[in-house]
Amino acid sequence: MVSPRKMDSSMGYGNWCIFGCLLGLAQLLLHGAMGLVLFWVLHYRSGFGWKDEPGKEFNYHPVLMIAGFIYLGGQALLSYRSYRCCQRTVNKLFHTVFHILAIPCIVMGFLTVLDSHNLAPTPIPNFYSLHSWMGLTTMGLFALQIVVGFFSFLILLCCEAPTAAFRAALVPVHATFGLITFLMAIATCLSGLTEKAFFALPKNSNDPGIPSSAANSYLYLPPEGLTINVLGSVIFALGLLVPVILLIFKRSPGVPSETGPDNVHYDSERL
Repeated sequence: MVSPRKMDSSMGYGNWCIFGCLLGLAQLLLHGAMGLVLFWVLHYRSGFGWKDEPGKEFNYHPVLMIAGFIYLGGQALLSYRSYRCCQRTVNKLFHTVFHILAIPCIVMGFLTVLDSHNLAPTPIPNFYSLHSWMGLTTMGLFALQIVVGFFSFLILLCCEAPTAAFRAALVPVHATFGLITFLMAIATCLSGLTEKAFFALPKNSNDPGIPSSAANSYLYLPPEGLTINVLGSVIFALGLLVPVILLIFKRSPGVPSETGPDNVHYDSERL
C-alpha cells in the first residue's frame, strides 16, 4: 500500500484538505439522498407493498432507482478518487462491485413501476412522460456502459499486452459516458420527483381556508412537498459536486500505473 502523498505528489496539503472536504460532502449527500427517499416513502407514502397494492408497489421505484443510479452509481464513479492510495486493480474491483450491485436495483425499480401502472384500478399508460423517456435513455446508456466495461476491461485482460493500446484509447470514452450517464440519472430523478409531486401532493387551491392569491405560496407548502424539495436539492447538488471531484482532482501523470508494450499507459484511474 502506497501513501496518498507518494502516489500524487502534485497535490499540496491545501489541495488535499479541499479534496477531503469535498469527498466527505459527497458521501454525506449520497447517504442523505438514500435517507431522505426512504423517509419520504415510509412516512408520507405508506411504505411498500406488492402486486395486490399497486400504489405501494410503486414506492419501490424511487427508492431503487436512487439507490442504483445515484447512490451506487455515485460510489462507483468516486471509487477512483475515494481510494487513491489503492492500486489500480483494487479501484477497478470497487468500481465493478458497485455497478454490479446497481443492476438488480435498476431492474427491479423498472419492473415495479410497470406493475404499478398496469395493475392500478385504472391502468396508467407507460412511457407517456418525458421522465419515462429520459429513464429509458439512461438505462440504455447504463447497460451499454456495463457491456463495454465488462468486455473491454475484464474479458480483454485475458490477452492483456496485445489489447493495451485499445484499452488505453477506450478509457477516456468510457469515463466520459459514465459521467454523462450519472448526470442523465440526476436529471431523470429530478423530473420524476417533480412529476410525482405534481400528481400526488394536495392542491392547496381547493382549500377554502387558503386565500386564492396565496394558494401556491411556499407559506402553504405541505411537509411532504418540503421533503421532496430537499431530496431534489440534494440530488442536484450531487450533480454539481461529483463532476467537480472527478474532473478537477485527477491523479497526476506521476501516479504509478500499469503499462503495455512500448510503455503504453492504460491506467483507468486517470479519467
